[in-house]
Amino acid sequence: MGHLITLATCSLNQWALDFQGNYERIMKSIAIAKSRGATLRVGPELEIPGYGCQDHFLEGDTALHSWEVLAHILASDATIGIVCDIGMPITHKNVMYNCRVIVHDKKILLIRPKMWLANDGNYREMRWFTPWQKHRQWEDYYLPRIIQAVTNQKKVPFGDAVISTSDTCFGVELCEELFTPASPHILMGLDGVEIFTNSSGSHHELRKLHTRVDLIKEATLKLGGIYLYANQQGCDGDRLYYDGCALIAVNGRVVAQGSQFSLNDVEVVSATVDIEDVRAHRAKSSRSMQAAVAERYHRIEVPFALTSGKFEEVREEDMVGIISTKSREVKYHTPEEEIALGPACWLWDYMRRSRTQGYFIPLSGGIDSCATAVIVFSMCRLVAEAASRGDKQVIADARRISGEPDDSSYIPSDPREFSRRIFHTCYMGTENSSTETRQRAKQLAEAIGSYHVDLNMDSVVTAVRNLFTLATGHRPRFRTQGGSNAENLALQNIQARLRMVIAYLFAQLLPWVRGRNGGLLVLGSANVDESLRGYLTKYDCSSADINPIGGISKTDLKKFIAHAKTAFNLPILNDFLDAVPTAELEPITEIYVQSDEADMGMTYDELSVFGRLRKVEKCGPYSTFTKLVHEWGNVLSPIQIAEKVKLFFFEHARNRHKMTTLTPAYHAESYSPDDNRFDLRPFLYPSRFPWQFKKIDEVAKALPDRTGINDKAKTE
Repeated sequence: MGHLITLATCSLNQWALDFQGNYERIMKSIAIAKSRGATLRVGPELEIPGYGCQDHFLEGDTALHSWEVLAHILASDATIGIVCDIGMPITHKNVMYNCRVIVHDKKILLIRPKMWLANDGNYREMRWFTPWQKHRQWEDYYLPRIIQAVTNQKKVPFGDAVISTSDTCFGVELCEELFTPASPHILMGLDGVEIFTNSSGSHHELRKLHTRVDLIKEATLKLGGIYLYANQQGCDGDRLYYDGCALIAVNGRVVAQGSQFSLNDVEVVSATVDIEDVRAHRAKSSRSMQAAVAERYHRIEVPFALTSGKFEEVREEDMVGIISTKSREVKYHTPEEEIALGPACWLWDYMRRSRTQGYFIPLSGGIDSCATAVIVFSMCRLVAEAASRGDKQVIADARRISGEPDDSSYIPSDPREFSRRIFHTCYMGTENSSTETRQRAKQLAEAIGSYHVDLNMDSVVTAVRNLFTLATGHRPRFRTQGGSNAENLALQNIQARLRMVIAYLFAQLLPWVRGRNGGLLVLGSANVDESLRGYLTKYDCSSADINPIGGISKTDLKKFIAHAKTAFNLPILNDFLDAVPTAELEPITEIYVQSDEADMGMTYDELSVFGRLRKVEKCGPYSTFTKLVHEWGNVLSPIQIAEKVKLFFFEHARNRHKMTTLTPAYHAESYSPDDNRFDLRPFLYPSRFPWQFKKIDEVAKALPDRTGINDKAKTE
């Protein structure tokens, strides 16, 4: 057996600007790492102030308090005997950088600024930080007096350098740098760096984890080396959920993995590895030829080792790190499990950190509000599981949220019982509602244990309608009663908007009705496809405090409900899967029942396709048409495809203004139309796109109709 090193990485549930809580979680993670014999601990990106501070990074207070927290860490004995890689913003020569501070034995060894910043999608790092562009160069950084007083250091190295210990060499790669084509680990590895640390603020997105893990495995498989990946975990005050999954990989093998979704505020992942395995893996002539001419990194030489130099017993769970023939199978959740867990953890963080008393949702009897309610129930299940394991933080939060006194011994061990305390549902029926949706809502509430209210709001709707008639002398009618499209739409919208008003009334007063203090957060339940198409009423029940399914497609939600039916033992969900999606805002007649897909003029599956082409593939109307001619050409004619494309872009454009008031939603999908930060576009369009649509029509007329060709070939 060679040179054994125990290494630790972690996932921390940090919160933007929660300097006290962030400090405590950092200290706890260091203590756990040391208790396992680790000599190197890696934390998430910007872990001291929290990754999601956004424009607060521009405030001097954020930098000041970050230095104060670091001073507290260095003044303690936490860093004695262990190297800690800690993240915070640092200003050097009046330029703000996203940095890692490498510390050991109460001293700062190196400040390493981020070189490649994340600046697309949900990320805007260049709004606050500047990339360090002096690659493989370093400068002196003069420490603030608050740090000098603790470390007795006046200046430390600042820049792109690596740490050389008595027995190995390690370097830093920061989040986005792993995802770039020319990642720093390549040149560092060729120059002899054997351990790479990566501190990330990487958010959850459905089906995304494979990409991250594959990059880490590939990095160490080709190059050889040990890779420690740390990540933020939880909701730190925004639409994103950071999904943890701290990893340790050796030569392309994953030897340790943390949870992707968890209510734990601190999760430390450790492994004992043999540095000789890296050297053996690198003993290849092709690698050696490139390494021999590699550009040199400046090495910060330190007089200590990460190995003990002695033969020691290894924890059984860490054995996989030193047996080269073994690896830990990476745990991937199915998309249905991701929907059950990610938004549920996000809801828990949001509720406990907002210090409210629970959630309220209008249950329509349809699949969207059903999915939202089931996600809340999943949250209650996670709380009960954590409480049964004795998680003190979860138990304390659950007691406070549910209104228990300080000396309470209450344990939220039953998810339905806990749901009854903190989750409130309401069916708001009208004369246009069916008995089927009312019954489904009631049965779902009973199955998940929510506090349920069933009401009719016809008197309120009629009062508003009468008010309009009194003021104008005109009485609007539904289309089925001979009214115009304008009348029909207005009468639908007033029902929808009144439900929003009633929802906030009940959310504010239901705790009072139940003899409790505080208020409830209102949940929205518009899915990503309806937002994309604009198939929602502005300021209706899509307007809420937060929306856990706003970034999830209808197709994925239906699969999630099918999964939850069995996984959560909720047979009532089968009735929701069989039901036709309907808004129930128009009168039902013998020949007419309102249908969502009929109203929209396209299916939810088609909407998902349009969404991916528009956002992910970056297609305008014409590019979308040319791609769909090939994809749908066997079932639709070019002219039919052209009409669908034009309808989608017309409706998307004329309804884009609705995205400016969209309820903050859990980000889960790469084609989300979220106007806040992810999908930046105008909200006043030339919605008929005369130039683009004319070109589509010209090409559609010239293309042959290929529908039925495959069927004909099969019969010949």
